[in-house]
Amino acid sequence: MLVIYEILSILTSALIMLIIIQFIIGLLFAFNVVNASNDFLMAFYNSIQRLLDPVLRPIRNVLPQTGAIDFSPLVLIIGMQILMVVVRSAV
Repeated sequence: MLVIYEILSILTSALIMLIIIQFIIGLLFAFNVVNASNDFLMAFYNSIQRLLDPVLRPIRNVLPQTGAIDFSPLVLIIGMQILMVVVRSAV
């Protein structure tokens, strides 16, 4: 059971890092620190978005519309942390 917890912990950490990276790149684009015509950064951002969209889309469908602010990454991070606490207590 400890092995399953360790694997889930690694996957959770990687997913949280991807969410944070996507958030930071999105902020850089939004505040025009980095131009959206930067091909490398735009391709990197799009690939992270394609990876995370299947996970975030169901959360976005449940959450109410809040305008320009997207709370689905925050809800996903909190949900994963709760899941890790539950799994840790079962170990």
